[in-house]
Amino acid sequence: MQLLLKMSRSKKKLVFLAADTAAMVVSLYLAVALRYGNLIPIDMLRQSFDLLSVMMIVGPLIIIFCGLPRIKLHAIESEATMRIVLTAAALALAAIVVSYMLKLSGPRSVPLIFGAMFFLLALSMRVFGLYALRYVGQRNATCVPVIIYGAGAAGIQLASALRQSVEARPVLFVDDNLNLDNIMIAGLPVRSPKELPKLIKRHGVARVLLAIPSLSDQRRSALISKLRTLPVEVKVLPSFIDLMSGRSIETSLRSVQPDEMLDRDIVELDTPEIAAAYSGRTVMVTGAGGSIGSELCRQLMNCRPACVVLFEQSEFALYSIERELAPVARAISVSLVARLGSVTNRANVERTVKSNGVEIILHAAAYKHVPLVECNEIEGARNNVIGTKIVADVAEKAGIERFILVSTDKAVRPTNIMGATKRMAELIVQDIQTRAEATKFAMVRFGNVLGSSGSVLPLFQKQIEEGGPVTVTHPEVTRFFMTIPEAARLVLLAGAFAKGGDVFVLDMGKPQRIIEIAKRMIKLSGREVKDPETGKGDIGIEFTGLRPGEKLYEELLVTDALAATPHHKILRAEETPLSQIEVASLLRDTQTAISNDDALALRRTIEIRVDGYHQQILESVTA
Repeated sequence: MQLLLKMSRSKKKLVFLAADTAAMVVSLYLAVALRYGNLIPIDMLRQSFDLLSVMMIVGPLIIIFCGLPRIKLHAIESEATMRIVLTAAALALAAIVVSYMLKLSGPRSVPLIFGAMFFLLALSMRVFGLYALRYVGQRNATCVPVIIYGAGAAGIQLASALRQSVEARPVLFVDDNLNLDNIMIAGLPVRSPKELPKLIKRHGVARVLLAIPSLSDQRRSALISKLRTLPVEVKVLPSFIDLMSGRSIETSLRSVQPDEMLDRDIVELDTPEIAAAYSGRTVMVTGAGGSIGSELCRQLMNCRPACVVLFEQSEFALYSIERELAPVARAISVSLVARLGSVTNRANVERTVKSNGVEIILHAAAYKHVPLVECNEIEGARNNVIGTKIVADVAEKAGIERFILVSTDKAVRPTNIMGATKRMAELIVQDIQTRAEATKFAMVRFGNVLGSSGSVLPLFQKQIEEGGPVTVTHPEVTRFFMTIPEAARLVLLAGAFAKGGDVFVLDMGKPQRIIEIAKRMIKLSGREVKDPETGKGDIGIEFTGLRPGEKLYEELLVTDALAATPHHKILRAEETPLSQIEVASLLRDTQTAISNDDALALRRTIEIRVDGYHQQILESVTA
């Protein structure tokens, strides 16, 4: 059986053709034997020898013409069965014609019995082969037993697809429909969701596949939350829209997305103001290949701008986003311009803005990885501070309509160089606004963005896949979280709501403890958190201590003064900017430190100029 599985498709067709030809010979013998009631009808077989000789030539041609060798064992269903019926009928008719042409004596019922016997043998052969393949697959150590949640059309198709897979084996359906309880569908029993815990234990199930594409987001999230409490991995079949993209139903299965772990509802940020603010405009996105920048570009396409200018210093990142968006842009007649360059190159930024007639700039280019920037402070300041100053100056000089700075909650009373440089960028933008006549400048502060490069969740996923341990810096560390679409939408809305010098923040609910997220992710993957005392469990959690510049918790506001915006989940912080002289001094000292490659001077400037900056006192943490 393993030899058959390893054969090429052409060789498999030859095997099936040989088997069907043998079945034809056996069927003719059985037809004669049954007609005469004799197990070994020697005389009658001699009279049928001419018929058999001709059928040995004609029969395989009929079998090939009817496409029997092309039927896959995994595809035995009504259409395949009908094809076998037609082949059997064609063989019986051929036997009748040959008998008349050769003027053979014998009962005319023999060809009819011959056709019926061929149908039974050909079908039985395939059914037996199918069950043999399934048996071999089930004995495969890598074949994971799974339960399919949803016994509808999608679930049935998924079960059929998985039966052809060597990675997973469906053992049963689970469905909320009481009318389906304890019946068989597609060869699998259907059971109630209430029985899931004992069914998982009984069958050794490692994975539950949620196959109800028609579920609403709210209902799907609620169902995933329930399944999350079980000791299994949960995978979700996408919506019908996703399934229409052309991917197979099996490959469309995805792991539960990190944003489904938010301990709050997704903030709905779709408003008419967004489309109105960007429709027909030329928008430039700096850092267009990054996590936020690329999502900004995707969402901008829905606003039908006249042109999107992708500005990115990473060649591969620029190539990737330009290649992704080019077909979309062509389809909706949006001009797409890809420009390679750094925001610290004033001439390149000016040329790009002027030559493309940029009207709005979304400034997402930044170095954001806290530990890396902490030990590369000169480059962090060059990119985050001087780069922002250059792009903002060009925007003001060109008189563009809006400039939106993407900032971070780490800019509030920062304990690290990355946060401090982003706070300096905010102060620079606020200062330029005081002199800008045409341009509206605004800033957006994010929490941690789920799924972005360098975020904690992809790290946890990788550590769990490798068997652990999952590393958490401190048992009490907390963070605000938002999704990439929320982050990008917030930037776009900030552009629509900007009055000048604004700082926008998103109401992200309460901050979440990182250790609780780690535990939920371990549970969601079908593993158990290892108890450090008893040693029971699969994946351990280790505490590594706060890294240089890392806070126990983050804040979103420098002051508590807040103003409302047209969207109830978006708030405008009212913060007092530095004076023009103070900002000029900050910039002069920063530029001098960068020019002299003097990291100590840069840190002294930050300590003096950035209000609230203090170095975190690191603690050693033991598990």
